[in-house]
Amino acid sequence: MYPLMQKNKYKLVHFIREKFTQTTTLTVIPKPDSILRVFMVFKALDSKIEIEEQKIKPFDRKGFTIVEWGGAEIK
Repeated sequence: MYPLMQKNKYKLVHFIREKFTQTTTLTVIPKPDSILRVFMVFKALDSKIEIEEQKIKPFDRKGFTIVEWGGAEIK
């Protein structure tokens, strides 16, 4: 992902958490105590834009924890 992001000086980056977990399934055996699933989308921009800062909720790891990261470029 990082090499794609380096191509443009300006990017719009957004992290999806709830919608990602609602639309994609994950099965892990044994069942984890906590799961963090994050999907990042980004789009290359021609110039700087002003947007509202995204609020990201903290995550507490408890016991056996699964962390899944993914991402995609929006063309």
